[in-house]
Amino acid sequence: MFEKVLIANRGEIALRIQRACRDMGIKTVVVHSEADSDAKYVKLADESVCIGPAASSASYLNIPAIISAAEVTDAEAIHPGYGFLSENPDFAERVDKSGFTFIGPTAETIRLMGDKISAKQVMEKAGVPCVPGSDGSLPDAPEEALKIARKIGYPVIVKSAGGGGGRGMRVVHTEAALKSAISITRAEAEAAFGNPTVYLEKYLENPRHIEVQVLADGHKSVIYLGERDCSMQRRHQKVMEEAPAPDITPKLRARIGERCIEACRKIGYRGAGTFEFLYEEGEFYFIEMNTSTSFRSRSASLPGSDFPCVRKTSNSAAMRSNAASTPRIRFDSRHRRGASPPTTRPGGRASGSTRISTRATPYPATTTR
Repeated sequence: MFEKVLIANRGEIALRIQRACRDMGIKTVVVHSEADSDAKYVKLADESVCIGPAASSASYLNIPAIISAAEVTDAEAIHPGYGFLSENPDFAERVDKSGFTFIGPTAETIRLMGDKISAKQVMEKAGVPCVPGSDGSLPDAPEEALKIARKIGYPVIVKSAGGGGGRGMRVVHTEAALKSAISITRAEAEAAFGNPTVYLEKYLENPRHIEVQVLADGHKSVIYLGERDCSMQRRHQKVMEEAPAPDITPKLRARIGERCIEACRKIGYRGAGTFEFLYEEGEFYFIEMNTSTSFRSRSASLPGSDFPCVRKTSNSAAMRSNAASTPRIRFDSRHRRGASPPTTRPGGRASGSTRISTRATPYPATTTR
């Protein structure tokens, strides 16, 4: 088991991770921006590190600063929570290469499932039903895209391969509108996600949006924590979710849960994750997978534990960490240009807590084992 975990997030999710770690006897380090210095999660942490100004790009998305914070506090693992860097494969890779344990999926899995086209291909091979659509990305030639759409049958939906959050999607009901929809979606995807790749799917006009929460240890031990109905949406953004999903029979629930478990085993998934499906006429169709802890605290807690996603992923990561010894990279404060030693300010914080101020810039490093 870890002795100290750094939480690379803020607010409510940081508090939930703190609570779970405290119940497990694990000390926590939180990072925060200058604007969050007096936030509740900062005051309740065992240690806190200021990593930059208010802008998230200079603090919570600053990978070198977060790695530096883990070094100076001697944390053993980093929990990304959700949002921010939680589904960033480069961050997961950097954490592992720096000698820490990333509490979450591998960088390879995050990269694989972050591309919706490759995710669908993997799920199809794993036997998970997917929405009928194009085989891979749409070609640049408009005539080829028209042929694919005719084969699928209208209406269709143009989707960005790297999209999310309800962006990068356009429904097309007629052939005349397809070329324009593809061009607009490609431009939006390039601007929002840096990836202009798009693909086509059959547009299901009256489906329900069902999500299934899973937990895996990377060694083929997988469980699912039930499902939730996320059908109430506005502009593809979820408004309200209900768990368990109404009118899903125990037989259907078990069937889709077992499919998710088998898919996780086949791709060697580890950590918490969420399968997203469209459900229509008694069949589930996979659309994407989120490779991070869910923010739906109630549905994540349905099996009876306060926050099983944090507990189980932390336990799984600890077992992986104990399985092999890895080199640690330590930042030597003597080489920090113009930096003074970390300052400890215990006032106003929980008993035994400290606050360390560091600059939000990468520091020269020395390697030790």
